[in-house]
Amino acid sequence: MLTLMQDILTVSNLSKTYASGFVALKGINLAIRRGEIFALLGPNGAGKTTLISIICGIVNPSAGTVLVNGFDIVRDYRASRSMIGLVPQELTTDAFETVWATVSYSRGLFGKAPNPAHIEKVLKTLSLWDKKNSKIFTLSGGMKRRLLIAKALSHEPQILFLDEPTAGVDVELRRDMWQLVRELRDTGVTVILTTHYIDEAEEMADRIGVVNKGELILVEEKHELMRKLGKKQLTLQLPQPLQQVPAELAGYCLQLSSGGSELTYTYDTRNGQMGIFALLKDLGDAGVAFKDLHTEQSSLEDIFVSLVRGKR
Repeated sequence: MLTLMQDILTVSNLSKTYASGFVALKGINLAIRRGEIFALLGPNGAGKTTLISIICGIVNPSAGTVLVNGFDIVRDYRASRSMIGLVPQELTTDAFETVWATVSYSRGLFGKAPNPAHIEKVLKTLSLWDKKNSKIFTLSGGMKRRLLIAKALSHEPQILFLDEPTAGVDVELRRDMWQLVRELRDTGVTVILTTHYIDEAEEMADRIGVVNKGELILVEEKHELMRKLGKKQLTLQLPQPLQQVPAELAGYCLQLSSGGSELTYTYDTRNGQMGIFALLKDLGDAGVAFKDLHTEQSSLEDIFVSLVRGKR
């Protein structure tokens, strides 16, 4: 378990201002642990792509440093870049090339010696082995998406960036991709993904970072984030409508709805059980009966929206 706590990627005071004067990133500090799945969330234009592009050596930073397993991305460009695999959203390669040839070529681009055994392993892992001699133009959309990952894994990177990995694919393929990413993580690959699908981050990520207007506004363990910022609602169905909440229950900030026949209690997930027990006792003491109840918990999407709105 110790290896999970070691940082493989460290971003320090990273900023980017384009020639137009647009400030894309402002003093980003971020540490990614070896062997984790990290989801980077943020609205369009928040700076996610700029951050990834700098780490991958595609865009130059205006200030700050990025270390990949101890190697500086500017000073030690070749060493740091060789540790990174980037899976873009679109496949740009010769449509008449074969799967085997294009993945092998990608490995060679990083100066790696030919290794047919590794290419075979990657293609088998991605269920592409039976397509190894197929031309790229004959592949389905899902197969092409897997081919993008195969190309990114061809040079045996330690970090894999997935930029919107399931954008535009059907639900079944999305779930297949989720499983694939988990399997890659289990082999020791650190996975960093950007996504517009909040459920994707909720399903897969170990930790979540939220970027808004060029700033990293939060980095948190997923479960801890939902524990701290998630809210639960207890809704009571009343047999008789109430005109108003009894004064002795004012401390619970209850809300009446549905013509007074529903009473809603919103509470923090950290002390929810004790609050509910106290509420039910006080309801009884106040003579308020109920015939049914149900609870709802906020999703990661609710938390994300509230975070971004709060930083506007």
